[in-house]
Amino acid sequence: MSVRPAAVAGSWYPADARRLRAEIHSYLARAETDGSAGSASAPCALIAPHAGLMYSGPVAAHAYRLLRAQTFDVIVLVGPSHFVAFDGVSVWPDGQFETPLGSMAIDAGAAAALAQACPIVRAKPQAHAREHSLEMQLPFLAALVPEVPIVPLVMGQQTRDTAMALGEALASVLKDRTALMIASSDLSHYFDEETASMLDRQVLGDIDAFDADRLMTRLEARPDHACGGGPIVSVLHASRLLGGTRSRVLRYADSGDVSGDKQAVVGYVAAAIWR
Repeated sequence: MSVRPAAVAGSWYPADARRLRAEIHSYLARAETDGSAGSASAPCALIAPHAGLMYSGPVAAHAYRLLRAQTFDVIVLVGPSHFVAFDGVSVWPDGQFETPLGSMAIDAGAAAALAQACPIVRAKPQAHAREHSLEMQLPFLAALVPEVPIVPLVMGQQTRDTAMALGEALASVLKDRTALMIASSDLSHYFDEETASMLDRQVLGDIDAFDADRLMTRLEARPDHACGGGPIVSVLHASRLLGGTRSRVLRYADSGDVSGDKQAVVGYVAAAIWR
């Protein structure tokens, strides 16, 4: 068993379990009452941001609220690598990821099946060591579905070949599972609010259109549309192959909504996909 310790607990989100749980449930409660409808059926995929919890949590909650009263047998997380440059996708193959709310177990069988189905998926522990893109999803998962095992995937170079190959492998491995996929991505970084909104709305349009190919083409032209655009493409592509029928943006905001600084914002989106 290999354990991946929490890397940003105490800085990006509270390390104290009671305080963290209260913060998560406050965001969920607000999302429940703000009028943004989702669907009574379980989503097959979510898209959620990964900034510090005070910034991204209020947006992410609009996606994670859909997990209430739902059951899954595996959750696959796909996020970008911020610190380690490499080709392909790094999987954490077994053991567990620690969180202040308890450890999340790894589905070693699903991780091995993905690596077998897709040669670009391989274990590269250093890609996970400092990475926050997956860790920022875990407080919501540990609060809502703590018993469901996870498969953590960090994407290196976000090329079309990598994103599409991973999407096809996910569809192949998860076709007989009651699975949830989560793409972790923030949107544009440090533009003024007007410019950020223009860039981000294009990505939101591709998500609402359920169009992985159009989004990939957009990212190839301007990678600064999103830091985790490749993971979004993979999850959209896999969802379509698994029979997904609709994709919907649930919430959009930027960091200035919390900080008050609208001159250099980071965009955040919550979205869901259903069969």
